Amino acid sequence: MLDARKPRIGLLGIMQELYDNFLPGITARQEEYARAVAAQLANVVDVDFPGAARNRADIEARVRHFNQEGLDGILIMMLTYGPALRTVQALRENNLPIMLANIQPERNVTAKWDMADLTYNQGIHGAQDTANAIMRSRIPCPIITEDWRSDAFRLFVQDWAHAAQTCQRLRRMRIATIGQMPGMGDILTDSAQFMRKIGPQIDHVSLGTVQRLCEAASDADVKAAMDEDRRNFEIDPKLSEENHRYAARFQVGIQALLEQGGYDGFSIYFGAVADDGRFRQLHMLAASNLLAKGYGYAAEGDTTCCSLVAAGHSIAPDAHFTEMYAMDFDLDSALMSHMGEGNWKIARKDRPIRLIDRPLGIGALDNPPTVLFQAAPGEATLTDLLATNDGSYRLLVAKGTILDTPELPHVEMPYFHFRPDTGIKACMDSWLRLGGTHHQCLHLGNQVRRWQMLCELLGIECVLV
Repeated sequence: MLDARKPRIGLLGIMQELYDNFLPGITARQEEYARAVAAQLANVVDVDFPGAARNRADIEARVRHFNQEGLDGILIMMLTYGPALRTVQALRENNLPIMLANIQPERNVTAKWDMADLTYNQGIHGAQDTANAIMRSRIPCPIITEDWRSDAFRLFVQDWAHAAQTCQRLRRMRIATIGQMPGMGDILTDSAQFMRKIGPQIDHVSLGTVQRLCEAASDADVKAAMDEDRRNFEIDPKLSEENHRYAARFQVGIQALLEQGGYDGFSIYFGAVADDGRFRQLHMLAASNLLAKGYGYAAEGDTTCCSLVAAGHSIAPDAHFTEMYAMDFDLDSALMSHMGEGNWKIARKDRPIRLIDRPLGIGALDNPPTVLFQAAPGEATLTDLLATNDGSYRLLVAKGTILDTPELPHVEMPYFHFRPDTGIKACMDSWLRLGGTHHQCLHLGNQVRRWQMLCELLGIECVLV
């Protein structure tokens, strides 16, 4: 399950020793400036600033420290000019994402400035030297030129830090999968190539393990899960206690599998559950509740989308698994839904989240208790990760709006209308030409820049559609 902590970044403040010869105290002064920058960012990231790096040895020691501490990334800023060749070896050995902030202590040049003020604020040419070294080293590096006191600077660093944190989490990520829908080609990828390029390790797990953990679930844990449902949902009076208890036990068993295996997400093919013969229901309630707890999920053995949703929980709060079910040309939208799984944390607040007794012919099992809700209207971001035919990966990103629409009384699964900013026709034409798949991750709000930064860090293509 996701550790929802703030990103932790190292602040590499670069200057050089020679300025102390004619401006005594400059190091202490510029370190105070760096600490002020760290304080400006404190609400969005935790900053580790061990002091100014004034020579090559300092730079290499700082970068080693940041890596040893397991931070999420390194923000590079110039405290004065510093020759960029001093950074080259440190960056070669660095395993953390980096960004470059082209900032300076003072916003404006004034008539009062003397040579000391020029030295304190001369970071721009150090940034140019450093950026050139980074470019020639072919290291991905988002860059911002901004007033460090501005909201724009803070938001940029926040977005980059979440992308960096997500990049690091992808490298450690483990995904459990049980079965895969035959003939579903767009979800397929080479697991070894996926691990090399994107990061997650994909493990195939047996339903026998899930069944054993379900049987081992304590009555107290099952009751606690049911009580939590009663707090979170409006319970359908037609839902029997027995069916609810079975679904809760299924959830407790799957969560035990994830916790014991150190998994960040899971995908289960409904046919594998139905064909096994030991299960009475499909896993609809477990999928929705575990999504809400911060695990990645995708249906039908789609480990690519499951990894995307697991990463999405780090990019921004409350990633949601979905797919495009149908188009509405008058609304210029796609009706988004899936078989019954969804992160109810994105639900609109003015309608109840319901746990319903839901007949479902798929699988020919007992009615699976299903969480039913509609997503909150407003700005939203839809993403899709796909394998290309050259062994690489592409992320499609569609920014749009979740529409405020009436309830659909006969739809018994999470749903909402998503209108892409480019319109449903243009968006879908681009989506299909680019090989977009039929499973997606959705966030409330505009998360485009974070996804773009993550793609830059991963070295994969990002396309807005």
